[in-house]
Amino acid sequence: MNEGVVQTANTEKNVSAGSCVVRRVPAQEAALMMGRPGVRVIDVRTSVEFEGVRVAGAESVPLDRLEPSRFIGGGGSGVLVFCQSGGRAGRAAERLAGAGVEGCVVVDGGMDAWVAAGLPAVRGVGGGLPLMRQVQLVVGALGATGAGLALWVDVRWAWMPLVIGAGLLMAGATGFCGLALVLARMPWNRRERGGTSCATNVKATCCGEGEGGAV
Repeated sequence: MNEGVVQTANTEKNVSAGSCVVRRVPAQEAALMMGRPGVRVIDVRTSVEFEGVRVAGAESVPLDRLEPSRFIGGGGSGVLVFCQSGGRAGRAAERLAGAGVEGCVVVDGGMDAWVAAGLPAVRGVGGGLPLMRQVQLVVGALGATGAGLALWVDVRWAWMPLVIGAGLLMAGATGFCGLALVLARMPWNRRERGGTSCATNVKATCCGEGEGGAV
């Protein structure tokens, strides 16, 4: 583990056969880490979410375009990973650590916790809805439509809310949300920022873009 990574009392999670681990730190501790030389900060939300609100100096690396090989070596002091509330960042950090990237740290609670803690954030215009809210809107609309059709048209439409409920149970049990994967690839969630989705950062290289997750 690199010396630049803050040690915490949070539970560590082994993600590879080697020594690389993924850890979680609260937003306040993440803010302290960002002041250390060589710490790389990435945000794995969609580019539209990133435009809406983000941490200054973070790179936009949407999860479905994350390439761990870009983060191996370079003499940095770790990778600090943001998403909206911690789920996507956890999956991204596990992929990085599994590829041999050392010092992967997830910001527990993501941007939600960062903003709630009153920490400084860069706000854009017209950033769009966070991915989780998009999932909630689609699931709610489909569930209500299916229930209405079952009540007033044909009871066989009851399969629709049944399938939606089963999908939610699977997402809650496994942390995998197929609908979020689909929504993350929609055009409105893949807008580029000025021809590139990279933000300036110390020791940063050009970044990729994201794989949708539930959060």
